[in-house]
Amino acid sequence: MNVDQYFVKADLIPAIIQEKSTGEVLMLAYMNRESMLKTFETGYTWFWSRSRQELWNKGATSGHLQKVIDIYADCDDDTLLITVEQTGAACHTGNHSCFFKKLK
Repeated sequence: MNVDQYFVKADLIPAIIQEKSTGEVLMLAYMNRESMLKTFETGYTWFWSRSRQELWNKGATSGHLQKVIDIYADCDDDTLLITVEQTGAACHTGNHSCFFKKLK
């Protein structure tokens, strides 16, 4: 699969991860070409860690895997929405979603 159209504006593309069964937004991460291709190839989410400067497979060490159901691109081809079946917590804090801090 040619993914170049998603990396015209930048080397990284934001990926919003949403739980298919509930519609809950679980997390936001970034993909580069390689992680996007690995996600398509394996059926599980792969991301680019901006802090560690390396690829990471979500749940590889924790067992909290994200099985990809659907991948959608937005109208500008610069953001992805990935629906998943989440095993365990999506957030590294142990919360099911990374969006658990209500500000208002």
